[in-house]
Amino acid sequence: MVRSGVFILLLSFSLELLADTVEGLWKQQGKAVWIQFDADGDAGVVVRNDQKPEAVGFTVARNLEATEDEEDSWKAEVFAAPLGEYKPAEITLLDKDTMRFKVKVGFMSRSVEWQRVSVLPDE
Repeated sequence: MVRSGVFILLLSFSLELLADTVEGLWKQQGKAVWIQFDADGDAGVVVRNDQKPEAVGFTVARNLEATEDEEDSWKAEVFAAPLGEYKPAEITLLDKDTMRFKVKVGFMSRSVEWQRVSVLPDE
């Protein structure tokens, strides 16, 4: 009884800590692409891409570092597929389960949103 209570307390505390981080598994909105940010890393890596399975293992975001002026905001380099190169980006948590990558190139900008998921779906 006590053990299960402690486990539930630790689990809820851990989930609360994850709420303000990008750590975890994310699915791109409108696409069958999932990326993973690990606690000890500074990169987001493709763990599944139904359209391009060969992309698994590719680093989508790298050099992630928290910004000091904004809460729930990070700077990183994000791979801009149309340009074929990494570009500076802002990564922001819109809420605990929605993340936005915003890449600016000149006067243009593009945003991509991701939803936090707990597990990869079955194929």
